[in-house]
Amino acid sequence: MLVDDNYIDNFVTRRLLESSKFAENIIVTESPTEAISMLESGVVKPNVIFLDIRMPLMSGFEFLDAFDKLAIDKTGIKVFLLSSSFDPTDIRRSSDNKYITQFIHKPLTHKILEELP
Repeated sequence: MLVDDNYIDNFVTRRLLESSKFAENIIVTESPTEAISMLESGVVKPNVIFLDIRMPLMSGFEFLDAFDKLAIDKTGIKVFLLSSSFDPTDIRRSSDNKYITQFIHKPLTHKILEELP
């Protein structure tokens, strides 16, 4: 699942994920609230979520707060923050969040994908 409000970033990241055969099914949404609804309803159960931080209406960290409150099985879901932010506060908050596997600076590359845990 790719959650980012930027259409161009989503297009580029999706193409990279497809060309690397990273996933069989890639769900893309520009709305973190829509992503929460899809997760809550069980429409999707992703293995990986690539999440932007700075989005209108709901930030990536607010998404994670809502994600935490979902009554779903979160086992096996890896969350990667995919952001252009170099704000030390964002990086520190990401390391303190139990759901975030890794903070990745945009753009995502084949090399980064190959090295993901």
